[in-house]
Formats: sequence, C-alpha cells, structure tokens
Amino acid sequence: MLELKLTGVKKFMEATLVVNNITFEAYEGEKVGIVGANGSGKSTILKLIAGIEQMHYYPGYPQTSSYGYDEGLIHLPRGATKAYLEQSPSYPEVLKVKDVLNLAFEEVDRIEKQMREVEELMSTLEDAALEKALNKYSDLVHLYEISGGYEREEKLSKVCTGLKFSESFLNKDFDLLSGGEKTTVVLGKLLIDHPNILLLDEPTNHLDMDAIEWLEGFLKSYKGIVIIVSHDRYFLDNVVNKIVEIEDMESISYKGNYSAFISQKEENMRIQYEHFRDQQKKINNMEKTVMSLRDWAMRADNNKFFRRAASIQKKLDKMERIDKPVFQRRNMRLDFKEAERSGKETIKAIGLSKSYGDKVILKSADLVVHYGERVGLIGPNGCGKTTFLKMLLGDERPDDGLVELGANVMAAYLPQKIMFKDEELTVLEAFKEDISILEGKAREYLSKFMFYKNSVFKKVKHLSGGERIRLKLGMLMYQDINLLLLDEPTNHLDIASIETLEEALEDFKGTIFFISHDRYFINKMGERVIAIEDYALKSYQGNYDYYKSEK
Repeated sequence: MLELKLTGVKKFMEATLVVNNITFEAYEGEKVGIVGANGSGKSTILKLIAGIEQMHYYPGYPQTSSYGYDEGLIHLPRGATKAYLEQSPSYPEVLKVKDVLNLAFEEVDRIEKQMREVEELMSTLEDAALEKALNKYSDLVHLYEISGGYEREEKLSKVCTGLKFSESFLNKDFDLLSGGEKTTVVLGKLLIDHPNILLLDEPTNHLDMDAIEWLEGFLKSYKGIVIIVSHDRYFLDNVVNKIVEIEDMESISYKGNYSAFISQKEENMRIQYEHFRDQQKKINNMEKTVMSLRDWAMRADNNKFFRRAASIQKKLDKMERIDKPVFQRRNMRLDFKEAERSGKETIKAIGLSKSYGDKVILKSADLVVHYGERVGLIGPNGCGKTTFLKMLLGDERPDDGLVELGANVMAAYLPQKIMFKDEELTVLEAFKEDISILEGKAREYLSKFMFYKNSVFKKVKHLSGGERIRLKLGMLMYQDINLLLLDEPTNHLDIASIETLEEALEDFKGTIFFISHDRYFINKMGERVIAIEDYALKSYQGNYDYYKSEK
C-alpha cells in the first residue's frame, strides 16, 4: 500500500528556521489539505516531499526510499512517482500548449518508438530471430498498455474539456501565456501524468468555478495520494479527508475536511484551556504551600518544613506545563473609515455592449446596484468580469450603452494584479506618496496590516502576493470611501487574513461589488450574485449556494 510519512522534519533556509517539527502521514487514496498562515512553511513542505529543496542524506537510509533533512525523515515508497505544481512554471525550449501537455506521454512515446523499430526489424527476420523479436514486441505492447498508451486521447480530452482548453488555446506558445494560464496548463499536464503522489500549491487560484468543480470531482476519485496547499475553504471542504495545520513551525493533524478541522480545533482549544486553568490553580496552591512551609521553617528553625518545601518545589520544577492556548493570533486589524453615503443607485449599466473583434463580451446588458448592497460578479474566465469593472472605472470604453457610478460615489478599487506607481519605493514611501502623514503615524497605521519594524523599509518590488494585497488594502482603507470594487480579493491571502477581511467587510457601511471564484467568500459576503450569461448580466437574489440551486 502506498504510504508517505514525515517524521520530525526540520528545515533551515540559510540561517532561518522555516519548519521545526513536521510529522504526518498519508496513505493511498487520501487527500490531505495543508493550512497555515502565509510564510508558515506550507510550500516548503511540498517542495521537501517533491525533492526540490536541497536534501541532506543520512547514512543508513537507502536514497530511493527515505531521505533525511536538517533533522527528521521523509519516507516514500520505493519507485513511487511524484509531481509538484509550481507557481511560476517555465520550459527551456519554445513549446505550444499542446506540446507541454504531451510531455506527460514521454514514457509512452519512448515505448511506441521501440515498437515501431521492432516492427521494422521483424519484416527482415526469420525463424528463431523472428521468434525472439515477436516476444520482445509482445512485451513492449504489454508495457505500452499498462503505461496508458491506448488511453492517451481519452486522458488528453478529459483534461482539456475539464480545464476548458480550446483548440486555439492548445496552439498558443506556452511562453506567451500569463502566469495563471501557465500554471493551469502545468496542472493539466500533472493530471494527465497521474503520479502516485500529487503535490498541488494553490491549484484553484487561476481557475473559474466550473473548472474548480471539475477538478474537485477529478481529485475525489484520484487513486494516489494528493497533498494540497490551499486557502479555498469550499474546495478543502469538498476534496480533503485530512487537514495538517502548520502553526508555530510545527504540525497538528486532524481527520476530516476543513469544517471538521475548525470544530475539532475549537474543541481542542477549549479542553486545553480548561486543563491550563486547572493546572494554574494547582501550581498557585503548591507555590503558596512552598512559601508557607519556608516561612514556618524560618520561624520554628525546623528543617522538616524546609525538606517538605523542597520536595514540593522539586515536583513543581518537574511538572510538564500546559501552554495557554492562543485564541487570537496576530493578524491584520482592518477598520474602514466612515464616509458620506452615496445616492441610492451606486452602479448603473443600461444597454451596455462590448466586443473585442469577433469576441462578444456583453450585448445590451442592464444592471443597477443600490447603496449598501453586497454583490458578487461571477462567470467563467474570459467572459468579461474584469472588463466590466474597467469600463465602470473609465479605463475601457463600451461599444454602446452606458455604465457609470452613481451620485456622490467615492470608490476604491482593489485590482486582481496589484501594481504600484514606483516599484522601487519602500512600503513606507509607497503608502505616504499621495498623502500627508508623519512617519511615526504612518508606521503605526501600517502595523495594522502586519508591516512591523523594519518590514516597512522593504522595497515594494520584493513583496509577496499577500503582502501586496495587505499594502494596497491599507492604502484604500485610509481614504474616505463608500463603494468598494474588489477583483479576486482573496487571492494570495491566507485563511486567517481572509476571515479578517470578511469581518471588516461585514462592518463596512457602504456598497461592495466584487469579483471572486472563492465560493466560501461569496456565500459569506454576497447578498446577490450577478452572473454573466448569454452576454447579459443576470441577477440572482441570494449567495452562491442559492445561485447553484437556481441553476
């Protein structure tokens, strides 16, 4: 039976300790979700399993089955295949998308080439030599079959349909694709590869809802081990049957999906707090007894009391202390500034049409969003969701019709791809660029967005995706606003940060109009869903689950 085991794994990156004690196992057919804060070492664990991070072999362990690290051990079955979905894939040569997908069939192609060579050879052989060649050919045919050679077209078609790879997309140069498109293509290649151990780092980040739901179905029936790092709570609920949480550089395993993990963790923390409280009472009583005994011993000059005090102190010193559970971890502290309310109609589109050449985006579409509404805009990738926002903000012009913000609307826009005017500036400089604020006050404000101490002097160009969102949110929330326009706001945020954002949005008094493929986020925030269907903006008066039931 396929088994993957990590035992006490510790890993340094140069002089920095990244993970300290990672221990968990996964068995054939298991789907494991790894969760934790940004920078907690989730991706590092995937890379360690994949063998991408440098490994230090310990003598005595066969390199094909087990390998050790700075400390600890990762055990893989001998001969098990594994594949890792990296976030920024590249290939050395110029390849079409279909060529990248067909790299999954390298072994099949090699066997087929040998079969053709033996076929050619057999036409010139006789007797014993022919018999030998026929036996070799039979072995190659069997190997071709078990390697999936006869299922090649079926596998390719299944993945291309599920991930919506059109014929024109398959013929594009891989190098010319966006980062998200490249990641999706490599995901397709890995799914065709079907390794024993599949390692996925944020696989849903660039997929639309239909593709995510197809991937959920594909992974649920996956025969090998699947290990997923994801902040998509709906996806984790639907796919995984085990959660490994990374906290304080150590791992804790929980059976079940994400929702089961949350309830188990809350119950564990409640029990731990009760044990902590009981132990603290016991410790306080013992400490008081020690002080009283010493006091009596001094007054009565009696060594018997000293010995009893020493005996109790020894028990105190040896006692294994229960840590007080941390109920509130350090995270963003979001608080929107109150602004004057806008008019009743916040967003209005009448007869809106937009095309790019032969590609129709919208045709005579109508929409009204009223003050205070929380509206989610959904639809497949490429259907025009971001284009609608750009037309609303005046960055794109409609071909026909009208799209505009209402009276007295003060809008703030969080784009999907966050760029800053000058990427050479530090976090502090970028924040202060267009406002008048003292450095001390600016640093105090930025600390609410987890930019502490020297991190405010980090150059913007070196920020991670999550850090860029936190800085942009800080800049937006410093303004007076009554309309928030959010394009995929949960991308690159860890789950704790998403939950903090959700709490702040719930308290926001103005209007929220957002694009998201995060179904959990839409359910939590959305009071109305607008779906781009048949080039129109169709309204569903409810959250994502309501939309799904209506569909």
